[in-house]
Amino acid sequence: MNKKIQLHTSFEKRKEQHRDIVKERGWGKGVTTGIKFSARLLYPSFWGSWLTIALLYLIVTLLPYRAIIATGRVLGRLSARFMPGRRYVAARNLELAFPELPPDARRKLLLQIYENAGMGMLETGIAWFWSDKRLIKLARYDEAELAAARALAAKNKPILVLTCHFVTLELMARLYALLIKPGVGVYRSSDHPVWEYMQVNGRLRSNLALVDRTDPRSIIKALLKGYPIWYAPDQDYGRRVSIFVPFFGVKEAATVSGTHDLAKVRGCSVQPSWTIREKDGYRLYVSAPLTDFPSADSVEDTARCNRIIEEMIKLAPEQYLWMHRRFKTAPEGCAPRYPEIS
Repeated sequence: MNKKIQLHTSFEKRKEQHRDIVKERGWGKGVTTGIKFSARLLYPSFWGSWLTIALLYLIVTLLPYRAIIATGRVLGRLSARFMPGRRYVAARNLELAFPELPPDARRKLLLQIYENAGMGMLETGIAWFWSDKRLIKLARYDEAELAAARALAAKNKPILVLTCHFVTLELMARLYALLIKPGVGVYRSSDHPVWEYMQVNGRLRSNLALVDRTDPRSIIKALLKGYPIWYAPDQDYGRRVSIFVPFFGVKEAATVSGTHDLAKVRGCSVQPSWTIREKDGYRLYVSAPLTDFPSADSVEDTARCNRIIEEMIKLAPEQYLWMHRRFKTAPEGCAPRYPEIS
């Protein structure tokens, strides 16, 4: 019997309750508005994490932009050799999503995906550590799109920003905040205290709060405050919270129906927005809000959102985060879609 691949999960056995999260009244229990530094973050077991963060900071603050991107490309190629589990997942996702793509084209795309994942790691550092002035210099956008988005945001009504997991997602949230309006990010807290401290501080650099993806009541409370909320429903969160609709070549992909549900908030607009890396910059796309949404049909609305996300990804499929098991939940009676993973 072939040995199955074990996916690496950092800090899996050292989960701790986050005692340092800052919450403000009126937001909801799942909302984080800040995080305090505590002495426990200096324990010797965390020194390796701090060294990694220091290295990330030095690379993105001292190197010119083109050198940062070149370094990320090299890191991505190296990571492909040391992460067999993620390499398998990405390759399998391409087989499932693009069955019509020739094997040679898939192998080429797989290499580009790893290069972009490496660039994305450093772009996270850019989003967390760069000044507003330096970051805005890399922003690219359509003036008419931006004006329409600003006009919508000025109404101070709920905006659900429909997006997806590009490697540039951290940059997208900060650029939207700087160019249009600060808002709230839906996120998964890290089990590692140091990384949680860094991601909360980094993501709140230009925004107001973070809300846990498992707390819809707090998401609704944040929406009712009239702030944009970045919502990426393109990952597989399991059978209990999903319905099966098409996504690329997979006709039954488990997908959360949260976009349909949250859009029921009175006055809520669903606005697709995403960021693509272009030559020497980042193009922020902000589409017009969806019309006739939500409808009475949650299945059709969820399938519609998947089609919109597909169009985003088609612009730069190599920049999408294909390393997560997007299709891990299969309908009853179907064979496992990642048979080599335990």
